[in-house]
Amino acid sequence: MAKRGAARFDRVIDTALALLAWLVALLVVGMVGWIVADLLRQGLPRLSWAFLVELPGDAGRSGGIRPILISTLLILGVCLAVSVPIGLATAVFLAEFQRGHRGFGPLVRYSLDTLAGVPSIVFGLFGNAFFSITLGLGFSILAGGLTLACMVLPLLIRSMEMALRAVPAEHRLATAALGLPQRVSLLYIVLPAAAPGLAVGLVLGIGRALAETAALLFTSGYVDRLPDSLLDSGRALSVHIFDLAMNVPGGGSQAAATALVLVALVLLINAFTSWAARRWLGSLHSTTF
Repeated sequence: MAKRGAARFDRVIDTALALLAWLVALLVVGMVGWIVADLLRQGLPRLSWAFLVELPGDAGRSGGIRPILISTLLILGVCLAVSVPIGLATAVFLAEFQRGHRGFGPLVRYSLDTLAGVPSIVFGLFGNAFFSITLGLGFSILAGGLTLACMVLPLLIRSMEMALRAVPAEHRLATAALGLPQRVSLLYIVLPAAAPGLAVGLVLGIGRALAETAALLFTSGYVDRLPDSLLDSGRALSVHIFDLAMNVPGGGSQAAATALVLVALVLLINAFTSWAARRWLGSLHSTTF
């Protein structure tokens, strides 16, 4: 009798936990839907092809976002060009050569975890002091992209390291038993198996870079004209949204339309990253030694 009562109690607890999990998931989806619905309500009437290709006018109350969109893509390109190679190389070092709790690896992990908790405004002040002033880059797309690279590296490295660590050790042992060098195991076994996790880390890094505002205020600047080079100042989408919402009376609808473009850009980049990871995984699986 006691066993039946305990089993019934366990089923009640399991059902309650399952309902709680569903409730939390529905709340998260509902919050996202609420935000997107509010942006659509305010910004969709302003959204058009002209909005994407025209220059801004009247302090952003009219016109489009072409220079802002181009500056954002350039800043993101600089960020990824610097952070992805460094992040992947560091993740491989930590996951493949420093797996234990001794040596240089724990110090690197502790430093990354500390940097991940540093506020973005501090990264902005560092970027302004080092890249803009010390290196003489001024308020430029290059300074903004390098600052964002410093910001996303902790998140990128730790997520990529976890993806590499999730690959079963048997995969590595099998290639070692065949007498294959470690580079072959890494390139053709470990990295393809970790590709979905690496893509997730990349998407998280891109999301943080695109959403960043405070760091770019001190590095890439406010200028809303078309940049001629990476050494020109450029206004990112997030900075443009902040300026329209906080400093430009009557710019709320333009800010909402710009926010819709930013959300769509994140979704497109996420979809492309997932497609590229699957394609890379498929091409490597079809390769024979």
